[in-house]
Parts: sequence; structure tokens; C-alpha cells
Amino acid sequence: MKNLKGKTAIITGSGRKGGIGEAIAVLLAKRGCHVVISDIGTATGKNFSKSHIGTTSEMKSIVKAIKEAKGSAIAIPCDVRKAKSVKEMVDKTVKKFGSLDIMVNNAGVGYIMEPFEEFKEASWDAVLDVNLKGAFLCSQAAAVQMIKQGKGGSIINIASQAAKSGFPYAAAYTASKHGMIGLTRSNAVELGQHKIRVNAVCPNHITTGLGHWQNKFFSDKLGLEYDDYLQSIKDKNPLGRTGQVDDIAKAVAFLASNEASYVTGEAMNVSGGEEYH
Repeated sequence: MKNLKGKTAIITGSGRKGGIGEAIAVLLAKRGCHVVISDIGTATGKNFSKSHIGTTSEMKSIVKAIKEAKGSAIAIPCDVRKAKSVKEMVDKTVKKFGSLDIMVNNAGVGYIMEPFEEFKEASWDAVLDVNLKGAFLCSQAAAVQMIKQGKGGSIINIASQAAKSGFPYAAAYTASKHGMIGLTRSNAVELGQHKIRVNAVCPNHITTGLGHWQNKFFSDKLGLEYDDYLQSIKDKNPLGRTGQVDDIAKAVAFLASNEASYVTGEAMNVSGGEEYH
């Protein structure tokens, strides 16, 4: 996938060590991309506390590691819920690297889980604003820039197994990820004339920092020991393991590359065979 060399990619929600976003950024940088590490940067209220976000200092440490590995990277804080912040991120990216070729919408809230009959309006808004509105705003800003450049591009949405199947306590998350697939398909149809490809990647469970929180939440709800719950996830997977962040990064690298030049509007499962529709 040497055709990624010299391209520029923004990866939202990439400011947490050990997360999917970081893995995507590291791999794209390794394959020659200029990468933008982006996250909200600063805690804002209980739904976006320091334990749930990528801080500016953490973003900078990821950039430092990429540069030490001879990659090209910068950090740009961005609140994907706000159009002005998103536009500023795109403008700063283009000013630094000259173009925007790949937009990876990875920012997401997967740590707000409540029984449906008790689900708070504020919780719903927090999840939908980041997961779906954020993907909309970032896709729109990227499309405007890519159309201006006139050489096409790739928009990749990090959805979820929850984009295709329902999960308890996750009404907002599941709805947002189903919506993301609709956004992916609609944008693929509309932006194809500009040679902009739009695809989604749908991981199943991955034990990142967020995944660890989800493991604990669901093991408690089911009355299982943490390790027993994790084993139950592996047991129902045809490949007998949970996913790794690198599994998702490799799928993104493929979709971003010219090897996927005839692939658009897809919602690719990366789930070890657990999700197959």
C-alpha cells in the first residue's frame, strides 16, 4: 500500500494511548501518510471527563512517538460536535500539509449505558452529538475540501457491530452507529461523482480502555466474573479471540488505499466472523 505515501489523514478520537484511533494513526504514518492526531483535548462536564477523552498532552505524546518512529504527525484539538471547530481542524491540516486526502471518523462515545426506560435525554444527546453529528460535520468539511482539491479522497467511518445488531443498555450508541451506516451509504452515492469513496468499518468487541469499561459494565450486569465474561466473548467468535486495535487499523489502511479504489458504500465487518451481515 505504498500509494498512501505523501497523503494526509485526519483521525478523530485518536488522542488516547492504546485506542483504535491511535493504532490507525500509527499504521497510516508507517505507510507514509501525514497524520493529524485529533481529540477534544479538554474535559467538558461529566459526560466528557478526563478519564473518557484524549487530552492535549496525551495527543502530543502520541505525535512524539510517531515522529520518533520517523513518521509525520501533528496534534490538533477538535470538538467534533461544533462545525467551527471541525472547519478549523481541516483548515489547519491543509495549511500544514497542503491537502486532506483521508478522513477517519473515529471519535465516539461508548461509555454511556443506561436501561432504556431510564435513559436520560442528556445522555442520548451526548452520544448522538459525538457519534453521528460529529461524523456528519467531519465528513461534510472533508468533502468540501476534497472537492476543492479535485483529486478525490476517502472517508472512513468507524462504526461498530452495534451498527448491525442491537445491544442492551445501549439505545443511543446502537442508534448512532446504525445512523452512521446510513450516512456512509448516502454520502457514498452522492460523493462518488467527485471520486470520494465513503466506507465504514464495523468492529466487534475490542479491549481498549473503553473496551475494558464495557467488559466490567456487562460482566456486572450479567453477574459474571470479568475473566469469565471475556471468555464468553471469545467462545462465541468463530476465530476464538477478541479483536485487536491493529485489526481495525489494517482495515482502514486498505480502505484508504488505491487497492480499494472500487469499494464505496460498504460497511465492512471486522469481527472474526461473529457479525456477518
